[in-house]
Amino acid sequence: MNSVRSYSMNVRAARAEQTRRRIVAATIELALSRPLAACTLPAIAERAETTVQTILRSFGSRDALFAAAVEAAEGEVVAERTVDPADVAGSLAALVDHYERVGDGMLLLGGQETSEPLASRITTEGKAVHRAWVERLFAPTLASVPGPRRAEAVDLLVAATDLSAWKLWRRDAGRSPAETLARFTALVSAVVARLEAGL
Repeated sequence: MNSVRSYSMNVRAARAEQTRRRIVAATIELALSRPLAACTLPAIAERAETTVQTILRSFGSRDALFAAAVEAAEGEVVAERTVDPADVAGSLAALVDHYERVGDGMLLLGGQETSEPLASRITTEGKAVHRAWVERLFAPTLASVPGPRRAEAVDLLVAATDLSAWKLWRRDAGRSPAETLARFTALVSAVVARLEAGL
């Protein structure tokens, strides 16, 4: 009897976890496609094919749900954005793929950062994640940069790989993903060459 009860509890727990993941995924999808103010619990429940009551039972509040969604989204970013100093070309390709998937949504969030505290927190954390990615990817180059100039070197590499550059090429100029990757590669190569030359 105990084994049957244990099995039933395990099944319920697994279903509850699946529901939580579906709710978090729906929250991320909505946050990348509409203003955060429009990401209401009823809208999230509809996207996740569940109820508001289930969301509140699982997370307690909208704030707690968004905290879980931000954590999950940051995990996805880290997993998607390859960091291999021995393969900068591959890492840049992964970056462009990442921007292709969420770039428009991140631009939408960026447009809300002065009026929506949650958007400001998300974009601030996103910028920190990007800077850390740059520091890891270009660690061999940065190791040769004198201490006082290191922050400037990181700034240049951050700018050379920033979402705003992707927007400039993909959305403003209408370049293809391949053309965009070529431009990222050219810009990064120029910055790295400048740093390695000690300029």
